[in-house]
Amino acid sequence: MALYEEPSVTARGGIGRSLRLFVDSQAAGGIVLMAATVLALIVANSPWSGAYFATLHLEFAGMSVSHWINDALMAIFFLLVGLEVKREFLAGQLSTWGDRIVPGVAALAGMAVPALIFVLLNLGTPDNLRGWAVPAATDIAFALGILALLGSRAPMSLKILLTAIAIIDDLLAVVIIALFYTESLSFVPLAASLCGIAFLFALNRAGVRALSPYLVIGCAIWLGVLLSGVHATLAGVAVAMTIPLGNQGEDASPLVRLEHLIHPWSAFLIVPIFGFANAGVSFGAMTGDDIIAPLPLGVALGLFLGKQLGIFSAIWLMIRLGLGALPAAANWLHLYAMATLCGIGFTMSLFIGGLAFGGSDQAMNALKAGVFLGSILSGAAGSLFMIVASRRPVPQSAPDRAA
Repeated sequence: MALYEEPSVTARGGIGRSLRLFVDSQAAGGIVLMAATVLALIVANSPWSGAYFATLHLEFAGMSVSHWINDALMAIFFLLVGLEVKREFLAGQLSTWGDRIVPGVAALAGMAVPALIFVLLNLGTPDNLRGWAVPAATDIAFALGILALLGSRAPMSLKILLTAIAIIDDLLAVVIIALFYTESLSFVPLAASLCGIAFLFALNRAGVRALSPYLVIGCAIWLGVLLSGVHATLAGVAVAMTIPLGNQGEDASPLVRLEHLIHPWSAFLIVPIFGFANAGVSFGAMTGDDIIAPLPLGVALGLFLGKQLGIFSAIWLMIRLGLGALPAAANWLHLYAMATLCGIGFTMSLFIGGLAFGGSDQAMNALKAGVFLGSILSGAAGSLFMIVASRRPVPQSAPDRAA
């Protein structure tokens, strides 16, 4: 199967170039996100911490600054997620069932095993079980940022495989948010939003390629979803599904144009702002016992152990069954290093954590500590494994099996 080959522009038009730009953008954005996270931690543990937290709770137009960031700005991030998912599934690296099976099974296992570890560690505290999905998601920007820092030690084929897993991971996370983190529904605004989505699909079928009607009606759909009780960011994914892709995802298609337009804003502004607003946690009052409490420990071990065990085991099984192959120019330790890096679960983990425990500052602090611990361990161990793997020989038959 060809999933792990470096993509060819001639084979898939502009998709190969789009994927490389996507990887490069996410990698650079991950480095900016790291800086925003460090800055948030510094500010939250400094004399300016009071002003930092007070600013996030300021009310503006009926919502706090924090809610505007998490519900409005992040809707643009989820719009981008939806565009990436649609492009990859229709004309990219996930366009056939053969391409989807390995990253799909890996993503499912990479969500199920962390969730299981979290649940097992929190059975004695039922209130914590609402956070079962927190360690289930991979932060593609952070993971690709680390791979970018590792340079040539990480084969391009691994970046493609990680991207494929993370895209399916994001899609599954969206489904989880819709199914498990919607508490109440107002049917009138929800029905109005569904009518808006149906109208956008009709525009698509009618061949309308101008972006303006999709974006204007999309804003109205976002407002309807916000008022309905469903998390407003899901409107971004729904609208993305209606944007026309065109023949084989050519660069001039509305979807690709919008994706290229949003990418820099998402990578270098929206996600770093989200990271800065949500990563701030004061460690001054925390003790060692707080870190090993069931909630943070379940998140940390779910990310660090659950992700690598679930993803690597699934890929190993797929390869042994003849349903996949080692990525080109990679060995088994390369693959394990990539699976370990998937335990970096920052953006989506904090986002889901806010949905699960947003009403409790104590629970959110504990959850953030677990996300940081699990992500740091995954990033450090994955980087070390990748460096060691780069010094080991690559099986000569690996590129042939990937062809």
